[in-house]
Amino acid sequence: MILRPAIQKRYVELDEPSLTDQRTDLGRLLQAIDDLEPVADLHVLRRLPTVLRAADFKVTAVIVDEALIDVEPGDTTKSQYAIAFDLGTTTVVATLLDVATGTPVAVASMLNRQQPFGGDVITRISATMMDPEALGRLQRAAAETLSTLAIQVCTEGEVDPSHVYEVAIAGNATMTALALGIDPEPLGVAPFIMSSPQPPDVLASELGLALHPRARATLFPALGAYVGGDIVAGMLASGMDRDKRTRLFIDVGTNCEIVLSDGDRILSTAAPAGPAFEGGAIRCGMRAADGAIEVVKLADDVELGVIGDVEPRGLCGSGLVDAVAELVKVGLLDASGRFVPDDVAKEVAPALADRLTILTSDRGEERVFVLHRPAPDAEPEDCVVLTQRDVRELQFAKAAISTGWTLLLEELGLEHRDVQQVLLAGSFGSYLSAASAVRIGLVPKLPVLRIVAAGNVAGEGAKMALLSIRERAGAQALLEEVTYVELSDRSEFNDRFVDQLGF
Repeated sequence: MILRPAIQKRYVELDEPSLTDQRTDLGRLLQAIDDLEPVADLHVLRRLPTVLRAADFKVTAVIVDEALIDVEPGDTTKSQYAIAFDLGTTTVVATLLDVATGTPVAVASMLNRQQPFGGDVITRISATMMDPEALGRLQRAAAETLSTLAIQVCTEGEVDPSHVYEVAIAGNATMTALALGIDPEPLGVAPFIMSSPQPPDVLASELGLALHPRARATLFPALGAYVGGDIVAGMLASGMDRDKRTRLFIDVGTNCEIVLSDGDRILSTAAPAGPAFEGGAIRCGMRAADGAIEVVKLADDVELGVIGDVEPRGLCGSGLVDAVAELVKVGLLDASGRFVPDDVAKEVAPALADRLTILTSDRGEERVFVLHRPAPDAEPEDCVVLTQRDVRELQFAKAAISTGWTLLLEELGLEHRDVQQVLLAGSFGSYLSAASAVRIGLVPKLPVLRIVAAGNVAGEGAKMALLSIRERAGAQALLEEVTYVELSDRSEFNDRFVDQLGF
């Protein structure tokens, strides 16, 4: 990527006005900047006379795109900063960038303060439908989240917030709408309509950010109501439009976004996976925090990888996928997703068979597999367990996702083996075992080396947009290059879904 940010600074030393040189202040400045043709706004005109004379006509012009947004006293060309935001439903990440060098200065993350309104976009949309004041509160919560992170990265990076001149925000369509105060209700009900695929550029101050008063905020465009700007940013970062290989991009979450490219055409869709991958609707489920089991290995015993190396408290998404995949591998779960009878368990996995037991709860009696006992004689209700219902939740989630990419493959006339690379995006995708994903059918049955953890590609895309106006134009071009496929109106969806339920 060629470093060519929208932010430009030019230090100039101007001749002072005289009776023989009565050029205007603005004209004098613009003539000195001979490689650009910026347009000044009222903010600059108000500051210009005072700043020029106080600085003895030695000033730095600050330009973003074609706008002259400020004139600063002295030479401030070494202070050129921007912030890239990955505005996630659950977690928001901010990266402070020195755009003059292209290097990150500080990174911070926190839970989205919209969490009290619900853990997913549908519950937050529902909140605005039930309470007329909820939209305003959700917008303020988004602003507080972005503002807190901006202050945090500027403090950590020892950067004056007034030297941050631009931000880029990559978020799904609902998060973007809520941040802008746009009614999200049409996104949540059929036929799922966005107000606009391209949000307008706004001042960062309109999003609650106390940066330079004329700092610009660029928000990524969306392909559809459920394939938003975060996925466009991810596609930009992973080069989906530039690579000629057949590649499958999957951002696994409550709403799973899927993109397929055969090198010529690019298709995208969204699959309603539900909250299982984030620990929701799972008896011992939890988010990826200290105490969450993230890795499970079954052999003669149970080996667990636990975040924070502390006593296990629950099971996060990657641990859930691992646990089910390992139980399928050792034969304790059959192809339909049902725990095998006790006599079969003793035959196929005698060292693990005693971990299959009955849990009695308000949901009735249920067969479970004990992953962790806090004490040798602990009752099942005091243990970290995987229940039969948990397995079913995962089956429904993975079936929705695999149905999505199966239909996209069919649309392009491709088969599983034609896929040359699978990119697992997002924080969950980074920790997911490729072997486990293949074993349960979450991704096509391919050699594990073809399955790559892509990491936080939405955040990477936001950084690219700040560091290169060419890359930013590339994000816009994706709107024309990608075809969105709506699954909900496909007659074959239900049949394919049922086919994908098995392991």
